[in-house]
Amino acid sequence: MDIITTIIYIVLFLIMMIFVFSIGMLRQYMPKREVLLVLVVAFLIGCIGGAFFLQPIYEELPAVASVVEKNMPNNEETLYLDLSSSIDTNKLNDKLSQMDGFKSFKETSISIPMWSFNQREHDYFDSIVGNIDSHYKDYNVTSDKINIEIDDNYTSSQALKSFSDWYKLVYGETISYAQIKAVLVVDSAKIDDFEQTLLDQGIVASNVEGPVQDSLNNTNSSMLSNVQFTLVCGVVGIIVAIIGIYMDSVVPAYRRFNKFMNKKRKR
Repeated sequence: MDIITTIIYIVLFLIMMIFVFSIGMLRQYMPKREVLLVLVVAFLIGCIGGAFFLQPIYEELPAVASVVEKNMPNNEETLYLDLSSSIDTNKLNDKLSQMDGFKSFKETSISIPMWSFNQREHDYFDSIVGNIDSHYKDYNVTSDKINIEIDDNYTSSQALKSFSDWYKLVYGETISYAQIKAVLVVDSAKIDDFEQTLLDQGIVASNVEGPVQDSLNNTNSSMLSNVQFTLVCGVVGIIVAIIGIYMDSVVPAYRRFNKFMNKKRKR
């Protein structure tokens, strides 16, 4: 939200509070039993004003709080990506590496979806996968999937090709699809640019770690829910109305107190 819109929303809420205050000041012209109605109306106006004008600003607080972390030198964000093997990771790496704020891009593992293994099939794959390719750093066989971690100097396409070649030799069929896990490290100040570039490619990070994300998480965890925030704004409306109701009593009392303090100082 831009600064002009923020100012307009705050001004509109203040105008609503001035209206509530004015209603409160009309108490002397109302029967005493109407005071409760004034408070109810003040609560409703406060809730409406908070929901429409202050809540959009309140929801921007995490982004505002993270601005400091984004501008701290040497701060880095780590984005964990789940990619389809249909994506050209070399082309993606080239595109990302040309952007300002790029630190590193590394493909860490592939997950190959299979069928639902019986125990014999599971044990067979568990014993053989490690021998298929020396660049398989580690692997794990689940009930219907094979997860393979790859060396730093190895790509997901090479890992998938070596597994597919072995699979074709044994089963006569090829494996053409896998889910790729990759890690992208960027400058914190440029994380928005990288997230937008990834989004343009249909990619959303499955997890983000770093000072900016920590700031966002901490701020979000301490914020009120939308309902709670709306109710708080309603309470503010009641407080403003009460001030308006008792303004005729407060102002003379304040003047008497101020006059008393001035006399005391003169003595």
